[in-house]
Amino acid sequence: MVTNDLYGKPFQLKFVRTAQMNMFANVVCHPPLGQVTVVPHDQDSAHFTVLIESSRSFPEQGWEAQLWHDGDSSGVWSELALQEVNLEAIPNLISSKGRAKVYRRYFCGRLTRPKGGAQTEIHFTVKFRTCSSDSWKWVNDQCPLTDGAVCFQSSQFPDEFLHYVRPSIPEDWIKRVDSDVPETKLWSIGIEAHMGESKMSLGLPRDFSRWFALVRIWSPWLAPRHGQGNFAPTEDAVLCSFLRSDGLHLVLLAASGINDILTVFKPDGDGEVVVSSRNDGEQGGTARVIAAVGRNFDTANAAVMYYARKLVRGYEHMSSEVQTEMQAAIEKGVKAEWLENWYDGLTYCTWNGLGQDLTEAKIFNALDVLEKNGIKITNLIIDDNWQSLDNHGESQFRRGWADFDANKEGFPQGLKHTVFELRDRHPNIHHVAVWHAILGYWGGVAPDGNIAKKYKTKQVRKQEGLAGGVMTVVDADDAQRMYEDFYKFLSEAGIDSVKTDAQFFLDLLDDTEDRRRFIKTYQDAWTISSLRYFSIKAISCMSQVPQIMFHSQLPLDKPRYMVRNSDDFFPEIPTSHPWHVFTNAHNSVFTSHLNVLPDWDMFQTSHPYSSFHAAARCISGGPIYFTDEPGKHDLELIYQMTAPTTQGKTVILRPSIIGKTVKVYTAYEEERLLRVGTYHGTSTNGTAILGIFNVSERPLAEFIPLSEFPGVQKGYEYVVRSHSTGEISRAMTEAENSPLSSLEVAVKGYEILSAYPVSTFTLKGSRGIRDDATKVAVLGLLGKMTGAAAIMNSDLYVEETGRLKVWCSLKALGTLGIYISDLPKRSIEHEFMILISGKPVPFHTVTKSSVSDCVLEIDVQRAWKEMGLSSGWSNEAGLDVLFG
Repeated sequence: MVTNDLYGKPFQLKFVRTAQMNMFANVVCHPPLGQVTVVPHDQDSAHFTVLIESSRSFPEQGWEAQLWHDGDSSGVWSELALQEVNLEAIPNLISSKGRAKVYRRYFCGRLTRPKGGAQTEIHFTVKFRTCSSDSWKWVNDQCPLTDGAVCFQSSQFPDEFLHYVRPSIPEDWIKRVDSDVPETKLWSIGIEAHMGESKMSLGLPRDFSRWFALVRIWSPWLAPRHGQGNFAPTEDAVLCSFLRSDGLHLVLLAASGINDILTVFKPDGDGEVVVSSRNDGEQGGTARVIAAVGRNFDTANAAVMYYARKLVRGYEHMSSEVQTEMQAAIEKGVKAEWLENWYDGLTYCTWNGLGQDLTEAKIFNALDVLEKNGIKITNLIIDDNWQSLDNHGESQFRRGWADFDANKEGFPQGLKHTVFELRDRHPNIHHVAVWHAILGYWGGVAPDGNIAKKYKTKQVRKQEGLAGGVMTVVDADDAQRMYEDFYKFLSEAGIDSVKTDAQFFLDLLDDTEDRRRFIKTYQDAWTISSLRYFSIKAISCMSQVPQIMFHSQLPLDKPRYMVRNSDDFFPEIPTSHPWHVFTNAHNSVFTSHLNVLPDWDMFQTSHPYSSFHAAARCISGGPIYFTDEPGKHDLELIYQMTAPTTQGKTVILRPSIIGKTVKVYTAYEEERLLRVGTYHGTSTNGTAILGIFNVSERPLAEFIPLSEFPGVQKGYEYVVRSHSTGEISRAMTEAENSPLSSLEVAVKGYEILSAYPVSTFTLKGSRGIRDDATKVAVLGLLGKMTGAAAIMNSDLYVEETGRLKVWCSLKALGTLGIYISDLPKRSIEHEFMILISGKPVPFHTVTKSSVSDCVLEIDVQRAWKEMGLSSGWSNEAGLDVLFG
């Protein structure tokens, strides 16, 4: 038998058994196996698509596929024959370059919604074979996936809390309250909290199949936990959610910081949710729990977070003196252009790159090497080990902060000299930040140092553990004066931003009175001084402490600042990297509702996981800073993350919405692709972005439906583009039954897919009205991971002349892409006029994409340079593209 190899060359094949072909077939299903997929309440059926890929090393054969399910009215498992469909019925492959050359066959079918109150959750699997004479093979036998489930969401939405939880507390403790989020039910629950620690069972969540929780893996950090069956997180939870069998979502939030009460959730071993409180107040109080039910997780989660902000605002979380100081600091001026550079500038941090033996010479050398490599940073963070400390050579937890100025060994002429010198050498650096701990250093303040001599001090005990023990700190009574003096010193030394670490030490204080006096006092002192001297250009680190998050990070009474979103980037631990991204994506479902900009931490551009981390930072919606060793830089990767402005600055392309997981109930161990969604632009004219990450230890292939992209609007058409290959789909709508494509992602691999809204026009040609419509979408800067975020504004309309005008304003320069459905039929030379600032661009800067002939590429950066344009009063570049 003669067939072709993977490269299309013929070769002689020995006799092939169908069992061999079955063994090497790859099957992908949507809705996916091993997961629960909710069918919205207004949708009458679940549409299934199955892809069978078979090697071209074997002869092409016909295939059959069946869905095996328990959706029969009797609950008995039965089969549904899936019908093969032609490739035209499936949107073209996205990110197909580099994939194996295989035969692909698609099969489709649908399960209708059960009638008359029958079961709403249907389990299913898939079986397949090459021909009717062969035996069926179960897909579960060749991959480690369990059966899937589709949950037909109920149209009913009961108002009673008892429908969702079997309560163990008096009913009058549960109050129904108005929700700010449509199609959600909301309850405020108050539970007695005696002085000290208290525990009381809230109740047993009813009829759920999966749960998700954000837990305190350690005092400073949150992380996700998942489960099926009984609610059983291994650590204290702050937020938990339950996917019910009727397709509704129950979300519970433990509110903390009100009247000095810490509240968390614990399991009881039998599935009940226990409310555990620690009351640091001077009298009994009330632990606060907020519950919401919604048709999807995002709306229910938003409902509890919005109400938590009202709850915190309703109590006196700041004294009148602190409120007055806070308002005065804000009115003094938070300059928008400073914050823009701070949020959107490329940042270098010294921590991993320069090591802990930090010196002025090492910093100067690193900056010189960056400049030689053409890397223009905007912000510099001088991390740990610049300060004057005692107990040289001992553990960081035994070293105390002695003086405001830098240590003489590494910075012999003082901090001010270092900062002014580096600013003089590198004028591209707009902001310089220094690191310090909230209480001074890891070991507090040096008992015999200048700081201890100037301010009132107190010896405090931290709870036992890694950071436990007794240390000296500036007393809460003097915290504001100390921060005022310290930040004034830093400001005069040329420092204009800070990274304030180890904030969880406030929570570790062992004495109840110390916690009551220190937590809010230090938080307010730090906030006021950060506003007064640095316009809140600050990074709060190791501060995912409930009392801090609800007191300082949730209220909207100040400009938002950066907050570290997870545990550290650990370059030397391979298994930490997928988990790092996974954790950040899940933590953001909570932190995206705080008045902060979540910071996914620094990373290195020359590292086995560098691209993986870079993609995650780009879609996070937060800052990007790297910590490379001098000379070890991936310039191409930095190019994909950044772009130059018309003024010569380097900026990151940060989407306007915080990135977060779109699949909250999928556990890390389930070997599924992590999907992180974000969005940029207006609600009807913006770009939906989906980052896809393989966090498992084997290659994964899955379908990606358009409905998973955040912000996609029903009734609108979109084209989807792959960042890694530049391939682009045909125009499609969210209502189409077929998923976008099967996407294959390697170990350590990622993909970024962007869905662009399409506008449709009927244009006049040289022979009158064209028979077919022209579909157009503005793609942003090509070659950038989040190039759509370069678009500030855009508009598309037909002029009176009959020509179509595409106008857009860009925050940075690069190659602008515009999707035009009939571009292959058009001549750039004869049909297009392209202007920047009203002037025509050089002809050679405009081409058709070599990857997709429907994409027009305009090299704005090259045209800008060759035309000798200047930014003038505006930081943006305005383009007009006319054709017809």
